[in-house]
Amino acid sequence: MKPLLLIDIDGPLNPYAALSRRRSPEGYTRHLMRPTGWTDGPALPVLLNPEHGGELLALAGRYELIWATTWKDEANEWIGPRLGLPALPYIDWPDMHGAAPAGTYWKTRYVVDYAAGRPFAWVDDEITGQDRAWVEEHGAGERSLLLRVDPRVGLERTDFDALAAWADGREAAG
Repeated sequence: MKPLLLIDIDGPLNPYAALSRRRSPEGYTRHLMRPTGWTDGPALPVLLNPEHGGELLALAGRYELIWATTWKDEANEWIGPRLGLPALPYIDWPDMHGAAPAGTYWKTRYVVDYAAGRPFAWVDDEITGQDRAWVEEHGAGERSLLLRVDPRVGLERTDFDALAAWADGREAAG
């Protein structure tokens, strides 16, 4: 059984912290979107790099791709098609933005629960040392790669290489 690749959108695929720049980062295109809940004011600007779709599809031979984002199923409507991705399963968060154990990010316990003992790589911009420690303490450390992505930059070539290397059983930075 392939390991899971749990993919956050805002930060890794949408480097939202770069939106304050006059120009989008190289390779990114600005899209205006209105997902559920975004009804007032201007449309939500989202930066996407269409090459990331091909990179993720290449990883699909090694991983089962899963959305791990607050966009939930709307990732398949707003994000996936713009990247050339098929509809992907998603984590249906039991409690978004709720309290989290031991100072961890609110997603961390749900990611471990969703993996249910399967090996997984998780790509997110909110991962901290506390999340890594919690995952380790709950028995998933040896079966996981927690890859923090800079929300000003998004996923880079080295991140895709690290994900491929980890899936192939080689040492990868995390």
